[in-house]
Amino acid sequence: MTTTRPPTTPVDDTFAALRPRLFGIAYRMLGVRADAEDVVQDAWLRWSGTDTAALQSAEAWLVTVTTRLSIDRLRAAKAEREAYVGWWLPEPLVEPLDERTPEAAAELAGELSVAFLYVLERLGPEERAAFLLRQVFDYDYPEIAAQLGKSEAACRQMVHRASERVQQARTRFEVPRGVHHQLLERFIAAAHSGQRDAIESLLSEDAMLIGDGGGKVQSFPHPLVGAFRIANLFWAQWRRMAEQVVYRTVLINGEPGLLRYINGRLESAQAIVTDGERIVAIYAIRNPDKLQGIPLTLD
Repeated sequence: MTTTRPPTTPVDDTFAALRPRLFGIAYRMLGVRADAEDVVQDAWLRWSGTDTAALQSAEAWLVTVTTRLSIDRLRAAKAEREAYVGWWLPEPLVEPLDERTPEAAAELAGELSVAFLYVLERLGPEERAAFLLRQVFDYDYPEIAAQLGKSEAACRQMVHRASERVQQARTRFEVPRGVHHQLLERFIAAAHSGQRDAIESLLSEDAMLIGDGGGKVQSFPHPLVGAFRIANLFWAQWRRMAEQVVYRTVLINGEPGLLRYINGRLESAQAIVTDGERIVAIYAIRNPDKLQGIPLTLD
């Protein structure tokens, strides 16, 4: 016996077409895939119970609902993140390297990277929403004002203030994906060589490593700074485990990064920032709760 799916309606089609944008807003606001998906689901429930024929703009309505739901959820999450053990990093979105075209990956990387979302954690919920809607999703100030229920002047001020804070904290490099990938392959080879100098040569002098264990696994309570200290960490790990450590190159939030497996089990997702010649930052996500969406064992 075969079953057929009920036909989709224009309401379903409209929501499906806008869903990637809604998820993009919610994920950039919250940094957690499950929370973003919950927000989008809540937006769908409200959408499905609304007289959509009376709306002037489906996109404006859905973006407004998604943004406000995200603000509410982020406000609730702020207290939890303040009590979080160690450094809080976003849940990584991991894809195979060949999943996206280079053009699509380049378009996403600067807007979605772990480094970018880490900087956004400095902003308040409404400030973060205003900044994202303007700088990432290119909405005009009258639209942002309507979406946030604020005046245009207030929204301009929030975006200006947020832009200054993000610019001060953010270091961005335009590096071709192929160059980024090649550097990671060299880093993997150096990490497997057992030569500390080889690892150190691929790190900038003031390189930084931030680890997120969430209190579930061991991690550094403070950023590890300096090429020698970071190289020493990877070298010490090689001395202890050698062939037990395997790296896989993937896309992490649109940029080339590494998955590290120890004894065949996923140990961390490492988002890597590079200036094209050396690695300048490593964001090592080790909290097991944030690795659930990634293959946990090697093929």
